[in-house]
Parts: sequence; structure tokens; C-alpha cells
Amino acid sequence: MFKHLLVPTDGSPRAEAMAARAMAFASRIGARVTGLHVIPEYHLLTYRLTSLQDTKDTFAAETARHADTFLAAITRAAGQAGVPCETVTATDDHPWQAIVQCAQQRDCDLIVMSSHGRRGLQALLIGSETQKVLTHSTIPVLVFR
Repeated sequence: MFKHLLVPTDGSPRAEAMAARAMAFASRIGARVTGLHVIPEYHLLTYRLTSLQDTKDTFAAETARHADTFLAAITRAAGQAGVPCETVTATDDHPWQAIVQCAQQRDCDLIVMSSHGRRGLQALLIGSETQKVLTHSTIPVLVFR
């Protein structure tokens, strides 16, 4: 049924747990996986006070290091489950857009995500990335709690 899964990660413990579940699912159905981490764009002015001291080069190095760490967890989970896996990064201020676009570009037939994220008033005003992917994706999305 599904042959190519996109598994985005933000590096959180919940995302790592979801990745392990996604790999178990992929193994059962004989699918391959693409792991994705979305890196935000560099902005000179930001809400992160520590970013005010970052140069574009240090920001790029830091985000690349984080992406490598987060995607290594996906690769490890795939290796343990015996699932073919490749990993990619994308740069976008809106992770949901990068997730939907990556799934289309790589011919994925299922996006696997966790349901965690913003809650309460923040979720109402801003919305969760998972909800935005569910709303805009033209392929099925499997959401793990």
C-alpha cells in the first residue's frame, strides 16, 4: 500500500519516539523512509535574544549541527528496524510548507508525524505544524499521539 514514508522531526524526545514507531510501521509494510528536518531561515532580528549575537555563518553552522543530530536519530531508528532510509534538510520559516513540498518532490505516499506541538490559546492563534500539514497535504498523513 504505502511504499515511501516521509518522517519529519524537530529533534524533540516525542519526535524520536514517533520515529521509532514510524520505522516499526515501515518495516511491517515494507516501505522506505525519508527523514526530514526543517531549518528556519536566518533573520537578523528575531525573538530569540541569543540569536541577536549570531552571524549568518554561526547560525548556519549551529542549525546544521542540530539537523545532523536530529536526523541521526531517524537513521538509527531505521537501522534498528531494517528500513531503507535517507535523510534531508530543508530551509523554510514555515515547517509545514517544507514538509508538504518535500513529500511531493520525493514522491512520498504517506507523511508520518506526531501530534504534539502548540496547545491552548497558542495553538488556536498560531496553529500546529501537524494541523497545517493535515490541512494542506494532498497525500495521506498518519498522526501518532
